[in-house]
Amino acid sequence: MVATLISLLPFLVAAAFGYLLGSIPFGVIITRIFKLGDLTKIGSGNIGATNVLRTGNRFAAALTLVLDMAKAAGALWVARYIWGDEAGFVAGAAALVGHCLPVWLKFKGGKGVATFFGIMLVGLPYVGVFCALTWLVMAFVFRISSLAALTATALAPLFAYVFHANIWGIGFAAALAVFIWYRHRANIQALLRGEERKIGAPAEPARPA
Repeated sequence: MVATLISLLPFLVAAAFGYLLGSIPFGVIITRIFKLGDLTKIGSGNIGATNVLRTGNRFAAALTLVLDMAKAAGALWVARYIWGDEAGFVAGAAALVGHCLPVWLKFKGGKGVATFFGIMLVGLPYVGVFCALTWLVMAFVFRISSLAALTATALAPLFAYVFHANIWGIGFAAALAVFIWYRHRANIQALLRGEERKIGAPAEPARPA
């Protein structure tokens, strides 16, 4: 029993570290610093870069995107360096959960797309690159961030199979994709109704998540 707990300790610490790092609401912090208003009451109400962009400040949105990616990438990299690859992926996944369900905001966070890319670019680099390219192409063609994110994450397990041929990596990519799709369930309904907002659309009062 004691030996089992000791063997699990690195994963528990990695998960706690990843969650706390991932739960830092950079979007909220940046919009307050730039005096852009309460991000939770703008647009979709989530704390990610897409919603920051609805304030009209592209620099703030870009900074949020970079920091949201960096916190997940950093969690994975640090945990992997200290405890190994498996603990690194645990920390990365925990960072994604932390971003989407941050304790500091009563578990009301973002959709996790930027953190997903941060995890993939460090943990499964080829998957991360091709997911990012997929997002860029879809966003350029359709101008809908959620559609681009759903497409990119849905293809992540396929990219993992093509470039890594590792069942663990494929399963990891699939699990993150399912979580991202669950977080986008309201967006999926809006897409089906043809009501999803396009990238750069003016801010509106926050709608239910």
